[in-house]
Amino acid sequence: MDGQLSFPRQHARTQRFSLGAPRSFTVSPDAGRVVFLRSRSGTDRANLLWVHDVDDGVERIAADPAALLGDRGEELSAEERARRERSREGSAGVVAYAVDNAVELAAFALSGRLFVAELRAGTARELPVPGPVVDPRPSPDGRHVAYVSGGALRVVAADGSGDRALAEPEGDGVTYGLAEFVAAEEMGRHRGFWWAPEGDRLLVARVDDTPVRRWWIADPAHPEREPARVAYPAAGTANAEVTLSLVDLDGAARPVEWDRARHPYLARVHWSAAGPPLLLAQARDQRGQLCLAVDTDSGRTRMLHADEDPVWLELFGGVPAWTPDGRLVRIADEGGARVLVVGDRPLTGPQLHVRAVLDITDDDVLVTASAGPEAEEPGTGEIHVHRVTELGTERISEGVGVHSAVRAGAVTVLASTSPERSGASVTVLKDGKPAGSIASHAERPVLTARAQLTEGGARRIPCAVLLPTGHREGDGPLPVLMDPYGGPHGQRVVAAQNAHLTSQWFADQGFAVIVADGRGSPGRSPGWEKSVAGDIAGVTLDDQVEALHAMADRFPLDLSRVAIRGWSYGGYLAALAVLRRPDVFHAGVAGAPVTDWRLYDTHYTERYLGHPDERPEAYAANSLVTDKGLSGAAEQVRPLMVIHGLADDNVVAAHTLRLSSALLAAGRPHEVLPLSGVTHMTPQEQVAENLLLLQVDFLKRSLGLD
Repeated sequence: MDGQLSFPRQHARTQRFSLGAPRSFTVSPDAGRVVFLRSRSGTDRANLLWVHDVDDGVERIAADPAALLGDRGEELSAEERARRERSREGSAGVVAYAVDNAVELAAFALSGRLFVAELRAGTARELPVPGPVVDPRPSPDGRHVAYVSGGALRVVAADGSGDRALAEPEGDGVTYGLAEFVAAEEMGRHRGFWWAPEGDRLLVARVDDTPVRRWWIADPAHPEREPARVAYPAAGTANAEVTLSLVDLDGAARPVEWDRARHPYLARVHWSAAGPPLLLAQARDQRGQLCLAVDTDSGRTRMLHADEDPVWLELFGGVPAWTPDGRLVRIADEGGARVLVVGDRPLTGPQLHVRAVLDITDDDVLVTASAGPEAEEPGTGEIHVHRVTELGTERISEGVGVHSAVRAGAVTVLASTSPERSGASVTVLKDGKPAGSIASHAERPVLTARAQLTEGGARRIPCAVLLPTGHREGDGPLPVLMDPYGGPHGQRVVAAQNAHLTSQWFADQGFAVIVADGRGSPGRSPGWEKSVAGDIAGVTLDDQVEALHAMADRFPLDLSRVAIRGWSYGGYLAALAVLRRPDVFHAGVAGAPVTDWRLYDTHYTERYLGHPDERPEAYAANSLVTDKGLSGAAEQVRPLMVIHGLADDNVVAAHTLRLSSALLAAGRPHEVLPLSGVTHMTPQEQVAENLLLLQVDFLKRSLGLD
């Protein structure tokens, strides 16, 4: 690699050093194969489907997009682009795949076409079906593949014969087999259909988004183009109507019945051979939810468990689910801790903060967890893999870092990051012992992050502090850059090298950079996360100030020159900081900020602020654009740059435009940087590189560092 390549260009070209790294692992139940995705190099966007042989360690290609598509480039449908935006997917080629139970047949879409790969033989072929194809999935027995095309759920035999529609939309705004916006964006549910274990029928979601308000997203740089029309369920407005049916392979359907009026959100669906299908249905205010079992003959449901919380109920990966002997597995907030519950018995306590369930067997449950509120060691930024049994808990991952795993039978694939090395190491374990590794082709960064992970203030706020490379004690105080996300669902202080690379680059421009995960951030305790209810602005901003002052007692910080930058919620926090606390913050860069919470989606916003018709005062107090929101701004004016992608369909550009109008009306100078054709992600290489450079230039100019 060219040693003169700048970090901003390398960071952009490698898509944050994600290209070339193995991901999306699946282990075969016979312990013979590990299937995964990886591109050929750290700058190649096109993922290939690979198979790793556990016994001999040999890797082979199961599907190569270049060979399958030939000279034709990728063409993505609107549905596929939306799926990738919701999952923040910026790569190309095979970006997702699904397998049968034996992990012998994989199905995937390329350029809207359906392909299958025989994983033992290593051959791939196209199935001639109507396109564009979205989310193809083999039946558990490998005999059929179901997929979505044109809003219809279709099925085809694995040999390409018998293609037919099982459920077709009755009109515009109706789809079968796809997740609605809030499910994919906020609930972590990206699917809309689920195979029966026997492969003879499916559970299929029908989404009718005709009640949802329509918005128009235009590209002002191309006035000759029509604006895109999108269904966006803003806070307080109608959601899509989601129903569920059991559909046989001949198209016969039976509706699944539950009280959708009280629990309209279909948050989770699970169907395994261990028991009947499970649904997790949430109330709109997210303070109540039901775990339901579906009678597959009648479609009726029965309640297995009901949860209530006076603040809100969190959703978790991998649950609800069954143990092989038919006990319900769930994660619950009990006694101030987040615990794993199997049947009626909690199997973990306040020493662990359980985050997700990875695998369930007769003998144990594999989970990821952070240190709990009563852990002996705080483990700042660490996430580990634990094996939980009736007799206790055993940690599987070793060393300081962030770890995750995929397991089937005797084989576990353990992916581990650490503060000392870039990227993740992927180890294949068989019967608990190392049996090989899966190589990464990701590029090595041109700089090394030297994050000091600590806690500060009376609340012990997790912080990462980064000083310029080569900085020595006695060099004098440094201007400060706060670099938070700082809000719900976004943990930034993690024990991983790559997570802090951009912060280190900013530090190397002459700043002391502080990343602080205040209240509302995940990974500590339920009470910590839920303390932002009704006051996300005040709580999260107070914690940034507390973290800054706590770090000033231990590091050489110049508190007369403090800037803040952030994206999305971090962008909101940055704008909030310079407007409401100019006594602390002297310049800010707000990227894609949510400035008016009435313009953000239902499931996220109403969780924290309630329904706007019932709590208008909360929306006014937490907004940056209402009279009450701006009235909280101090008279002292600090430089503010606001950046927004005009094609963003998550945090729409209206947020920035309304903030700019409100600031202009109040006579407050500011800068706005519009990004034509850019969504909530910034995958374009030149855009991503120059955004970093422009931010540094603005911050230095604003703090008088030129």
